[in-house]
Order: sequence, then structure tokens, then C-alpha cells
Amino acid sequence: MKKKIVSMMMVSVMAATMFVGCGSKNDDTLIVGTEAGFAPYEYMEGDKVVGVDMDIAKAIADSLGKELVIKNMDFDGALAAVQNGTVDFVAAGVSVDPEREKIMDFSSDYVDSTEVVVVNKDSATVASVDDLAGKIIGVQQGNIADFYVESNIEAKEIKRYTKFAQAAEDLKNNKIDCIVMDQYPAEELVAGNDQLAILDGALFQDKYAIAVKKGNTKLLEEINTVIQQLKDDGKIDEFTANHTAK
Repeated sequence: MKKKIVSMMMVSVMAATMFVGCGSKNDDTLIVGTEAGFAPYEYMEGDKVVGVDMDIAKAIADSLGKELVIKNMDFDGALAAVQNGTVDFVAAGVSVDPEREKIMDFSSDYVDSTEVVVVNKDSATVASVDDLAGKIIGVQQGNIADFYVESNIEAKEIKRYTKFAQAAEDLKNNKIDCIVMDQYPAEELVAGNDQLAILDGALFQDKYAIAVKKGNTKLLEEINTVIQQLKDDGKIDEFTANHTAK
């Protein structure tokens, strides 16, 4: 039994070493983790990840004199990656909450967001943003909407997705009653799915910030300086206008 335990420990150490090696970073690069299914903040344009957050990330890399490397992954995976240091920061429409603040550090916020409810036009199951109790609600796993619904709404069930496109398909097929998500990505989702609609009114308001590894004060200070400059110059509004106009 002892040999088996030792063997398992060696395998774990080797796996961890391999993982660290694969995630090692060049000093000339700055790695951002994101989830490219959240337009206009991050989305695919051909084989390239673009969006408001990527414009901000590029400005940060330029300020530091580094090449930006974008790692596209699931939202939860991006948050895990910044904690273990395999990415330098996460820009993915990340909301700040007390639980996240315990395990990672956050920049100053750079955008206000409005959380809305998306429904199937052919279903009258959800009539308003106040009509979510007892319903099957779709959210992105790990997103602030996930936490909000779990804490504030007595849902029949919370269905958690890695991609909003998956949630949209289930909504169209009446497998869920609605989706709670950010207004801009909701507008993009509805524009591509004429069976869906956004209910009037906001469910709640939120703010987005950039996440870094706990204690990475130097990078955080650099990021905050860039964010403030972008705000002062009106660049974040410009980035948003550019990506919502598409």
C-alpha cells in the first residue's frame, strides 16, 4: 500500500511539473486569459480573439513593452489559470465579489454592465425580470449572474453552461426558461437568434475589472495606470462603440 501511495505521489508531482512547464512564460510576453464567447468584450473574428477586453489587454501589453499572448479557455479555467500563474491576468468580463477577492486581486473597474433576462419569444413562461422564481434559469458557470441567481432567486433549477451558445440552443428548445446575462452579449445573442428576446428592465447592475494573481502588486499598479489613462482619453467608450457596431 505504501509503495502505491508513493507511486501516486510521484505521478502527481510529475503531472504538476509538466503543467508548470507548459505554462512557463517568456519575459517578453504578457499572457491574458479569456473566454471568447462574450461579445463585444471577447469573441472570435475568424481565428482571432478580439473585443473590448482584448483592446484593453493590448494597451496594457504595449505600455509594458511586451507582446500580448491571448489564451482562450473556459471562464472558470481562466480564473484558475491566473491563480496558478499560467496566465498573467484575466480580462473576460470579470465581476468583483468578496469570494473572488480572497483568492485573486482586481484592478479598478473599467466598465459598468447591466444584467438582463433573455427568453424564448414563443414561450410565456417568464413574463418579466421579477418572474424568475420557480423557473429553470441558464447562466454561464462561474459568472456573476451564476452567483446572483443562486443567492437571490429561488429557481427551480440553475443550468450552468461554459458557452452562451449552448444556453441559447436549450432555450430555443424549451429546456430552460430563460438566461441571465450581460446586456451587450445578450444583444449579440438575440441578434443571431430571432427566436429569442430580451425582457424589458434590468435584473441587476454590475462592474467589470481585470484579475491578477493574489499579491501581484506590480502588475496590478501598471494595469490600473493604463485603465485610468484609457478612461481619461475616452478610449474604453471608443473600444465599446467599435465592437458593438459590428
